[in-house]
Order: sequence, then structure tokens, then C-alpha cells
Amino acid sequence: MNQKNPSSLRSCCISHEFCKSASKNPNKIAVIHASPRHRGDRTKFATGIDQFIEASPSSDHPPVYEGDVCFTYSEILEAVDTLSRRLRFILDGGVDPSLIKPSPGLLNRFMWMQDMYPLCENILSITKYLQDYSINRLVAVPSLMRMLFPTLQSSFSTKIQSSLKLLVLSGEILHLSLWNSLAKLLPNTAILNLYGSTEVSGDCTYFDCKRLSSLLEAEVLSTVPIGVPIPNCKVDLVGEDAPNYGEIYVSGFCIATGYFDHDIMPLNDVKVLPGSTFCCSADEKESLLYFKTGDFAKQLPGGDLIFLGRNDRTIKVNGQRIALEEIENTIRTHEDVGDAAVIFNNAEGEVAYLEAYIVTKQGLDCVRSLRYSLRGWMVDKLPLAMIPSRFFFIESIPMSSSGKVDYTLLPSSRCSMSEICSEINEIPDSNLLQMIKEAFCDALVVEKVSDDDDFFVMGGDSFSAAHTSHKLGINMKLLYAFPSPLKLVIALLDQGQQNHDRKRSVHSRVDMEVLGASRPLPILSEVSDLKTKKLHGRLSRKLGESDAEYYPSKVIRMDDDLNVDNIATGDGNTWDSISKHTSCAFSRCNKVMFGEKLDINRSFQATLFHETLGDKKTSMRELWKVHMESCVDASPLIVVREKDIYVYIGSHSQKFICMKAPSGFVQWQVQLEGRVESSAAILGDFSEVVVGCYKGNIYFLNSLNGSISWTFQTGGEVKSQPVVDKQRHLVWCGSYDHNLYALDYQSRCCVYKLHCGGSIYGSPAINEVNLVNHMLYQLVCSICKVVLHFFNLVDETLYLASTNGCMTALSLKDVPFSVLWLQDLGAPIFGSLSIDHINGNVICCLVNGHIVAVDATGSIVWRGITGGPIFAGSSLSHVLYNQVVACSRDGSVYSFNLEKGNLVWKCDLGDPISSSAYVDENLQLTSDHSLISDRLVCVCTSSGSIVVLRVNKEQNAVQKFGRIDVEGGIFSSPVMIGGRIFVGCRDDYVHCIGINGQLQFNQ
Repeated sequence: MNQKNPSSLRSCCISHEFCKSASKNPNKIAVIHASPRHRGDRTKFATGIDQFIEASPSSDHPPVYEGDVCFTYSEILEAVDTLSRRLRFILDGGVDPSLIKPSPGLLNRFMWMQDMYPLCENILSITKYLQDYSINRLVAVPSLMRMLFPTLQSSFSTKIQSSLKLLVLSGEILHLSLWNSLAKLLPNTAILNLYGSTEVSGDCTYFDCKRLSSLLEAEVLSTVPIGVPIPNCKVDLVGEDAPNYGEIYVSGFCIATGYFDHDIMPLNDVKVLPGSTFCCSADEKESLLYFKTGDFAKQLPGGDLIFLGRNDRTIKVNGQRIALEEIENTIRTHEDVGDAAVIFNNAEGEVAYLEAYIVTKQGLDCVRSLRYSLRGWMVDKLPLAMIPSRFFFIESIPMSSSGKVDYTLLPSSRCSMSEICSEINEIPDSNLLQMIKEAFCDALVVEKVSDDDDFFVMGGDSFSAAHTSHKLGINMKLLYAFPSPLKLVIALLDQGQQNHDRKRSVHSRVDMEVLGASRPLPILSEVSDLKTKKLHGRLSRKLGESDAEYYPSKVIRMDDDLNVDNIATGDGNTWDSISKHTSCAFSRCNKVMFGEKLDINRSFQATLFHETLGDKKTSMRELWKVHMESCVDASPLIVVREKDIYVYIGSHSQKFICMKAPSGFVQWQVQLEGRVESSAAILGDFSEVVVGCYKGNIYFLNSLNGSISWTFQTGGEVKSQPVVDKQRHLVWCGSYDHNLYALDYQSRCCVYKLHCGGSIYGSPAINEVNLVNHMLYQLVCSICKVVLHFFNLVDETLYLASTNGCMTALSLKDVPFSVLWLQDLGAPIFGSLSIDHINGNVICCLVNGHIVAVDATGSIVWRGITGGPIFAGSSLSHVLYNQVVACSRDGSVYSFNLEKGNLVWKCDLGDPISSSAYVDENLQLTSDHSLISDRLVCVCTSSGSIVVLRVNKEQNAVQKFGRIDVEGGIFSSPVMIGGRIFVGCRDDYVHCIGINGQLQFNQ
């Protein structure tokens, strides 16, 4: 066979070449059983075989010597045909009289031979052969290597480690655990993983395991890939989900022609899998023969194939193809699991589900703990659709006579102790299942949900998940772990929650629990077990250093001729006026922090002149946008300092960036360890910016150059915006781990931790004596001629809320801090809290669409109701006196009276809103012929619309004033200052939007 030029072969394999030659020359000698004599002549003949063939191309017979036994082609074909008939007769159940049967004498002979001259004392003695003969290449199945592994670890294996150069594994799945052990034991040995079968000449793909370490950095795998085709072989994945997933079809010079008396079916449509094992695909150039392996695989982006399982072990659930062997392989990687088998129960008239049968390494002793932890462990390993609904713990996996798992016997192998062996024994009741389906439909706004529909695949997100969890009265984590109605109901029954009242009214609430007499929580010292790290920053650049290292981001100015330092021409430069008159920071929900020195009489104010106060809208334009490489869900922090204005914001790309607000020019950027969804805060002296990330870190960054001063590690994701407590030199920040942390930014340690019973997404709020608050509200009160007992309303209390629906009041008057009371508001809380300094109440928005005002004693003063869930905090501004503005997922913006809670105005935008509104406190709207001035409110919808509302303070009327759309959804809360809007977007950009019009600066 010419290996250099396979295309020169006339037949696909040597078997068919032999048949063609036999039919042409039936009497020609085909096989010679050579005699031991004339060995020298044969050697001479072998070395000159090429010359012999060229010189005697028409010779009918090769050289025959005395004592040789010759067989012609016709005799060989007759022998093969006779053997085939005998085998077919035996396989059909017949008895072959010529078949040698075991007899006592024969068995006695074999026993004597094994006893006196053993072939191999035990399987482990293979390692001795490897050592004694310095074997440098070994071909084995993975299960054999697993058996040999303990012996290979012994002291005499050093020689094997140096001599064995290549280890070829095939015939079985190679698990990552075995590869990892072998790679450590044999660091200098190349390991290949091969895939194939007899029909494809043994092997048709290969994977060199030296690439596995780098591959695991990008892919989550449970088995070693089977790699790519070997030369002159072609492997295709055929099926509905091809080319990324499908059944393995092999073609090329490696495959056989077919089985005896077996039809070759045409492979016309790759969407329909042919029933025949061998198929033929014809194109314009050539006809290819394919072998249908019955094995399923998926292809990684780099081209490597991952073996998933056999065709009969691959199922489809809710449109998703699942390989049962992949589930089994994953379960076997658990440290307490010895073996596992998974079957698909799809009985007619019943709900289809997966069943897992587990054999533990320590018998039934570890079953009780494993039954509760195994499913949760699998959530991080497999897609949720591949997690079995039922788990059974059995003593052993039943095997067939051929040594393979007998899946038909698994149901009868269940342990008699059902309370131990069966984790789930009942199909969930239909009432509970229907209740969950209705909750899914309500949250997803769909008409029908099936048992196996995935909540998040159907469009669910964290907001709708919170809404669904609240309606069902369950922990939201359950919905993430079990996102289909069937999985969720099984999980609920599993935890014994079937007696829980899931139909409680959304108006119900638990009475306030006063904890004033409770034992104070301890203050943590610097030697706390909480993790604090001081790091050297990645950037050390100071502003103005020309030779410093710089990491630019993509900045796009929307108009080359646009002077981005002015929104519009007028008598003054608004942005210059801001920086000249004060140092301050602006963040979402109209939270403003001023510097140490503030002259309230010099706080800037601008006027936007508009042609008319009628219904005419204004135009808006994008001034610049900065590329953040991934979604931007965090809200911007705007800082005015040293005559400059900066924007601080992070994104899902793990980058946190500082840019100049007027132009979008990037000052610095730093790569954090996790994606950033929380808004940042700045310390009272404006020296450091504080921001959290999804890895649980809270970073303190130098505000001028981005260098990392120090970090604090929490136990969960940080999505809460930190709150700076200047009076105590503390930063308060919540975490997904249910804890509120107080970080001393002077001593750089955690001094206090409070467990809240739920995840903290919103920012806490502090009500305390503050010079700035005092001056601001003195100004408000003098304008409105309202006499306030301001100091009686300030109690130095921190308020926080969590996803368990509870609000907590923490006294900050004395150290140690103490919990005053706990109030259950009846629904999860995602948004930040706000303080109404006029009435002394805390404003809180709930997922059930309610907005409540709670007084200093924990009593609910009033409750307003919107038409949908609320996932962001409310906005309070002194320019909209006695109003609180909240946005709902029903697409409307609501304003409630701060004193009584009655609705002041409502504006329907038509699209869901997931972020907070922002009232522009530095810009008033007027016309050139009117003394009436209105205020502007910016609202962003989840569909990507940035809308400006115009609010008439005298008439409490609202209308849409301007609108601009961006390409991605918006979950970032905007900040609007002097007619400029800053907001993040899921189109991977931070946008700066300006309102067109004539501006005039007023002091």
C-alpha cells in the first residue's frame, strides 16, 4: 500500500483489494505457509522484492521452496466463506459440532500450565515488565492505568518515569482526574488520548494532552477531549445542532467498506440521521463512504472534539440534547462517589425526568450528608437541565454478562431503606406545580410555561427572579439553582417547604421587633479573620506626568465640530462654573456629597431658556461615549475636584475607569479581579475612590492615578454602592454574603460586621447631624417658609435593607454600635434607601411595587403602590420639594408626597424601568417671556431609551421633554448635572448626552 499517495489506491481497503485479485486469478497462489528451510534464500528474496515485482509483473506465482504449503485465492475465499457460515450458524443459536468444548482434561491442562508456568501472576506485575525492559511506549485503556497507578507510585517507578516516553490511551473515556494524576506522576511522558473503533481501523482522532492545561483555562471540561482527526481521516458531526454538536460520522481511508450483507444507505440530508451504519454521501467531485459511529460529541471553538456518549445514551429534553454519560462522568468526580449511573424516565402519561443511581465510597455512612449536598454541588458543574431530579443510593451498579452496566436493572436495585436511598420518591403534586407555572407566566409576561422550561432561557433576569421568588415566598437562590417549574417544585418538596403558605397576601407584614435591649454586636479588631489586603497599584501615574504609563480606552466624539466643553452657548460656561465654586461628588438617586469647605450661597445654578412652555419638546444629542469592552450596569460617580470634573465607572469587563466629564478623555483605568456592577463612592477628603466587584473585593483606589491602596475581601459579590461616613472615618458596604461591613479607611481594617439575613444590593442610609444637610435644609426652609425642628429629626442612625425584605436600624451614637429594631416589610428590597430630612423618615422601594416610609421608631408611616416591581432606589431632591420619585418595571415614573404618601403625578414611558431617576438640581427650565421655571428629571428604560421629563413645580404636572435612544438596554441609573446626562449601557459604552438650548449661569 502506498502510504505517501493514498489517492493512488484503487480500493478502499486491503480486504476489497484481495477480493478483486481473487476474482481475476482464482488459481493464483495467495498465501504461502513457509517452511523453516531456505531462510537465507527468503531473506534475499525479501530484500529484492521490489526488483522481483518490476521484473516479473505477469508472473502467476511467487517463489515456492521445498516444504512450503501453498493456498490459492479460491481456497482462501472458500475458507473465509465456510468460517462465516459457521459463525452465523452459532450466533443464530446453533451448535457447531466442530467447535472445541471445554473438558475436564483441557481445563486440567490449563490449570497445570498457569500453576507451573504462570502467564502473569497479577495484573499489577505489568509495572515490573515496564521497568525491567525499559519500555518507552505503552498502549493501554484508562481503566488499566487506574489500576496500575498505585503501583506506579511506588519507589521503584523512577526508572519507568525516565524510560516511558509515550503513553497512548484509548478504548474508554479518559477522565480529567486520571489525566491529572498521570501527568504529575509521569511529567516527562507524552500522553495521547485516541478515539476510534474496529470499523475505522482502530483510531481516527487523537488529542495530545500537553495542550490540555491551556485548554482548561478557557473551557470547563469533565473529560479529556478526543481531539482532531488523524491525517487522511475526516470526522463530521451530523444532526440538528451541527456542526457544533452531533453524532460522529467518519470517512476517509481509515474506514471499512461495510458489514457483510449490510446495505449502504445514502446520506442525503444531514438533518436526518440515516438508520444504516454505513452511509454514502455524494457531491459533484466524489462519493464518500461514512461510518455512522453512534457516538455523540461536541466541538470546542478550537476544533477539538469532546466525547459525550453513545446514541442510545443521548436524550433530548425540552429541545436540549443531554448526554447521560456526561452526567455520570461528572458525578464520579465527587470525592465521596465511587460509581454512578443515570437513566431517563420517560414513561407514558408521567412527567419525564432524570434518575441518578449512586454508589458511595464509604457505603451508607455518608449517604445522609451526601443526599443534601450532591445536587447543590452539581449546580456548579453542569447546566441545570442536566441535574437529575431523583437520586438513589445503592450498594452496587448492576452489570450484564459482558461486563457493561445493565441500565434495565437499575430500578430494581434500589435500597429497601427508601428514606435513605431515595432522595426524591414522589412526583410533585399538580397544585404546587401549577402555582409555580403561574408565577413564571406573570413574571415573564408569557401565556404558557411547560414543566421543563428554563426561567432564564425564556428571558428571566435578576429582577423578574426577585419578583417570582417574592410571589412564591421562597429564597431567590432556589430559582437560580432550579430554574424550571419541575426542578423547583422538587427542590421545595425536598426541603420540606410544601406546608409553607405560598399564597400569603402581598400586603402582609410581620410586626416590628424592637431589639433595643439586645446584646450589642462585637466590634472586630485588626486581627480579625476577615481578609484585608494592601496591594501595590497597577498604575502609579499622577496627573500631569508625561512619561507615565497610560492605558487609553476608545473615546468617540459624536461631532467633530462640537465644543464639548459647552452644552450650548450662553453668558457663562456651566462646567467651568461648577469647578470654580465647589468640590463635590454626585451619584445615583440624587446623592450629593460636598467637600469640607462649602459656601452654600455660591452653589451654582444654570438656566435653560426654551422657546415656549407649551408642549414643544427639545432635541438631545450624544456628546461622547467611551468603550468599556463589556456591559456597563454600574452607575457613574461624578466628582468635582481641583477645577476638573471626573467620571468614575466600571463594567463587566472588570475594568474601572476614570475619565474627564467634559470630553470623555480617559485619565486612567485599572483591571480588577471581578466584574463591576456597583457604583463607586469617594472618601470625604476626595483622596480615594471605593468600589466593589463580583469576586467580593472592596477596592480603595487612588482617585488621581488608580493605584490600589488596599482591598477588603467579603464572602460574596458586592453590588452595593459604598456609603462614606465622614464623621467616623468609615465606609459602610453590603455584600451578597448577607453581611454589612464597616471599614475604617484610616486604620485600613474592618471594625464591624452585621449579619442581615439576606443579600444587600442597595446602599444603606445614614441620618446624622451634618453641616451640609443643616445648611441645605435651612435654605429650603427659608424659601418654603417652613419651620422645622431639624435637630430633633436627626438621630445618628444607619438604616439598611436586604433581599429578605427586612429593614434594620443601627445606632451609631455609641461604640459598640447596636441594633435598634428590625422591620419586615413583606417583600425583597433591591434598591438603595433614602432619608427624608424634612420629616425624618426612611424611604424604601420594594420588589412588590410598594414604596414605604418608615419613621425613626420602625413604624410604617405611609405606603404607596405602583403598577409593577421596583428594583432601584427612590430619588429625593430639594428642588422638588416634598416629593419622592420612583421608577417601576410597569414602565411608569411615580411621584409621591413625602408627608402623606399620596400620588402627586405619574408619567408612563411604555417600557420597563430598572434604574433610578435623577432630578437635575443644577438646571432650571424657563422661557424668555415667563417667570415660571420648571425642573428636569432624567429616566432611562431597560430597552435603551434616555428620557427627560419636565416637571412643573407649581401645578405638579409632568410631560415628556426630550428623548434619545441607544443601542443597548440600560440598567445603570443616570446622573444629570446642568443639562448633561451620564449613564452606562449594555452596548458596552458610557454615554454623555446633552440637551440643546441656550444656557445661562446664575449664582
